[in-house]
Amino acid sequence: MKHISILVPKGAVLGSVEGPRQVLSEVNKLLRSMGRPTLFEVQLVGLTKEVSVAGGIYKVFTDVCAADVRKTDLIIIPALDGDMVQNLEHNQEFIPWIRKQHMAGAEVASLCVGAFLLASTGLVTGKQCATHWMAANDFRKMFPEVNLVEDKIITDEQGIYSSGGAFSYLNLILYLIEKYAGREVAVFMSKAFQIEIERKSQSPFMIFKGQKEHEDDQIKKAQEYIEQNFQEKISVEQLASMLALSRRNLERRFKKATANSIVEYIQRVKIEAAKMSLETSRENVNEVMYNVGYSDPKAFRSTFKRITGLSPVQYRSKYNLEAVA
Repeated sequence: MKHISILVPKGAVLGSVEGPRQVLSEVNKLLRSMGRPTLFEVQLVGLTKEVSVAGGIYKVFTDVCAADVRKTDLIIIPALDGDMVQNLEHNQEFIPWIRKQHMAGAEVASLCVGAFLLASTGLVTGKQCATHWMAANDFRKMFPEVNLVEDKIITDEQGIYSSGGAFSYLNLILYLIEKYAGREVAVFMSKAFQIEIERKSQSPFMIFKGQKEHEDDQIKKAQEYIEQNFQEKISVEQLASMLALSRRNLERRFKKATANSIVEYIQRVKIEAAKMSLETSRENVNEVMYNVGYSDPKAFRSTFKRITGLSPVQYRSKYNLEAVA
């Protein structure tokens, strides 16, 4: 029997508390129907017996207070809603409890922006961690010592797990079900809850807006120049000369400020423009390619798929507002 502690922090997103509870409870029902013993003892764990969630719209009555949980096998940290600094202040009493349970052998999984609370424990320092792509810039700023992986929806490092954004947390729950209960049970749950079991990336859903929440004005000028002239061929030397910086200094400062190399940033700006064109226009793929400054179809398609996880044709088919084939 695995003891699962689903935390109920103040300000939790209700769905990411109830969703895992429901799916894990259904696993027990399935196992009973198969003549097998139940596997999970699921408890909602709070700092108090009653917790306000979803901006105060709902109240959740927990099964047990954290202080009364002697030992658990898996801690699930749900997503949090609103200001993350305030959320962490309101829930800081969870941090030593999570650390203590982890030292005693508990695994820990964060869902979506629950990664902020996970990172606050120090358990992912120097490790990979995923979160919602919309929160990536804030996460990097608050936890520069964590290796944030924007594109992944599941990370697993030595019993510390995290998920990508929004409902992709269900993919992590399926991953854990497969680990604990086996492939057959995980596949059944994927069908019952209509979750795409093999999805690994949130890249197709990401919208690149640039990382400008930094204080380096010269790097902001470089970013703005790239975004205004992405159709042209822009070199690192050109940007360095424009800003009167050495190439090495520019590249170091650009990476520090944006978490991208200059070449990566240029590619992401071009591909974001291509995505918008594929979503909203009737231009063919080659026309889109030329309009964003690519001349080599192979290079364009390769870069597009690496960044989005889809080919340009697949992306258009999936997201074009007029459903153009």
